Amino acid sequence: MIKNHGHNHREVELTHGSLHVFANDEVFHSLEQNVYVMADHNLQIPRSVHMSYTPDAHIGIGTCIGTTAIWNMKDGFVSPSIVGSDIGCGMRVHLTPLHKRDIEDKQLRRELIKAIEKYVAVNERGFSHYKNIRVEKILTEGIHGLPPQYVPDYYTPKQRRSITHVEHDKFEVDPTDFQDLPDKMWARAWAQVGTLGGGNHFIEIQHIRIAEEKRDIAEKWGLFDGQVVVMIHSGSRAWGGMLGPRYTKDFKASMHLWGVGTPDPNLVYAPIQSEAGKRYLNLMYSALNYAVVNRHMIAYGVHQGMKDLFGEDFKMPVLYDLMHNYALREPHRNQLMLVHRKGTTRALPAGHYLNREAYKETGHPALIPGSMGTASYIMVGEEAGVKNFYSICHGAGRLRSRRATKELISVDQFAKSMKVGTDDEILVNQRTLESILDECPQAYKDVDQIIDSVVGANLASVVAECKPMAVIKGI
Repeated sequence: MIKNHGHNHREVELTHGSLHVFANDEVFHSLEQNVYVMADHNLQIPRSVHMSYTPDAHIGIGTCIGTTAIWNMKDGFVSPSIVGSDIGCGMRVHLTPLHKRDIEDKQLRRELIKAIEKYVAVNERGFSHYKNIRVEKILTEGIHGLPPQYVPDYYTPKQRRSITHVEHDKFEVDPTDFQDLPDKMWARAWAQVGTLGGGNHFIEIQHIRIAEEKRDIAEKWGLFDGQVVVMIHSGSRAWGGMLGPRYTKDFKASMHLWGVGTPDPNLVYAPIQSEAGKRYLNLMYSALNYAVVNRHMIAYGVHQGMKDLFGEDFKMPVLYDLMHNYALREPHRNQLMLVHRKGTTRALPAGHYLNREAYKETGHPALIPGSMGTASYIMVGEEAGVKNFYSICHGAGRLRSRRATKELISVDQFAKSMKVGTDDEILVNQRTLESILDECPQAYKDVDQIIDSVVGANLASVVAECKPMAVIKGI
């Protein structure tokens, strides 16, 4: 049974509970049946408070990407499957003083790509340029664990954007849980600080167009029409990636002892207050610390490349950094809850007390990537977002698997979407488009339909549209 609440909000009754779906008619009717099967498996975890899909929802491992799932802290459950494997994966945007016309020349943009690649390792294995960063410090202290040379505004209280303009600059972590982690994790974590990684991770040079109805907010955030911004998408790299499988195995063993389970062997969970649950949350928060630092250091490298081209005085302040794969303790309905967001973004409205001080008045920027040939968006949460615990989409969401994309989409189609050969060509760092065909725009849903769904549901509003000019992809 489907209950239509209006404003792109439907409630789907499944065998084991209700699933809230926030999508316009076109997106809702395009959702495949398996997403509901997966939701029903998730709803078999006891005492669920709320579960929803944003319009970018698509099949994942154990849980759909685009899921918000919530339990009470006192008697609820935590699930590594609903957090996802790339713990702390998220978005970051930096402002520049440049206007679109300043980098319209294609040769200049090619030089910019090369300058950035000089400082940011983009291969999948990654090899950090920053050997004086102590991994245990950033895992337990977040940005505060970095050497001062990488956080030059740290000691200027009125200008500490590196600390104040991020969703979380530090999660509390008990390092005693690190004791039995394998040396391989530590070695890879050390080697990957400030590296991009492969898959859908990217650095994108964009220009923006401000939404007229949100111009006052845009100006308060330091945005202007035609402005060049830098958008970064990456996560906790191997540290988070290696935690997931490790604790999936541990959780499976515990579930077997308790005599509980679900039809999906990839879906695991444990009571929040159990030893397994507490340990997983603690280590998950270490991965969140790593992820924020990783994006910070990627941005540091981008800034070095920018200074090589535009001069030592070039400024590139952070607008915001946020995550879309995690489980956070948050107060809702006068209770402390554990909010899992797997491929969903928190979008707090103006005045919400969980906003960082810099964004109390306006609400914080919610950063929503499209695909390398389409627009991305900077949004702001609305009061009505309370109905979905202030969760919105995290991007366009995949339409096709990587394999299906390679089978169905030609390199010529990809090239056309990137405007290859025109003055408006979106430049990429790869030698051939064929090498990144599985990440082409045709692999993703129509981001404009996704944004229309979110806006129509009154969850968030568009502040600025971001058009790509140059893209750096990991390999």
